[in-house]
Amino acid sequence: MDLEELADLCIRNYKMISLVGAGGKSTLMYALAEKISRRGRKVLVSTTTHIYEPKENFAREEPEIRSLWRAGRYAVVGERTEGGKLRSLPVPRLREYGKLADLILLEADGSRRKPMKVPAEKEPVILPECDLVLGVIGLSCLGKPLREVCFRPELACTLFGAEQEEIVREKLAASVLMSEKGTKKEVGTRDYVIVLNQCDTEEERRRAGKIENAVRKAGADQVICTSFDAETGGECWRSI
Repeated sequence: MDLEELADLCIRNYKMISLVGAGGKSTLMYALAEKISRRGRKVLVSTTTHIYEPKENFAREEPEIRSLWRAGRYAVVGERTEGGKLRSLPVPRLREYGKLADLILLEADGSRRKPMKVPAEKEPVILPECDLVLGVIGLSCLGKPLREVCFRPELACTLFGAEQEEIVREKLAASVLMSEKGTKKEVGTRDYVIVLNQCDTEEERRRAGKIENAVRKAGADQVICTSFDAETGGECWRSI
């Protein structure tokens, strides 16, 4: 599956999509929002935790949301807070805006810019009406000590029998992605798509293939490999 196919899947089958994990949630969320809004869909982007306020497409009230949609753009909503961030709107207000949209994309997890994460007790924050979860990991975590690349490494040690100085390998990454104590936490019976981000080199794509094989053996149905092209400043999305 590539990003175009993922966009098609979202349009056909889902209303509210939550992004969890680490290593590229915001990039993926905005890339999907752009692609889907270009197809004439009204896309609402927000968070159930915190995200950085975008440079464009931020809407404060319903008229601004509708104006962005009329212009063929997605709308980002949230309450401004310190540090240039947006926090979640009150859920009733988010739901009211959501009724106006064709599709809602929500960043439901924080990772402090680490490429890997193990969630704490009250994480992620997935609303009951969410019907698809995208579980993201950044492949820059591979080959580095767990303590350097994982948000909440102490939980990774406790839950997955790892060590803080342990080098992260494909097996551990796959275990985190498929565990209900890891990236799959709170997914329940919802559909779940794994996103292997930061596949920037041939070596990383080879290692992504190993992770894909492992998660498919563990029951994953859908896997997408993504990469950001820093040289051109554009997004380059590839299937494995």
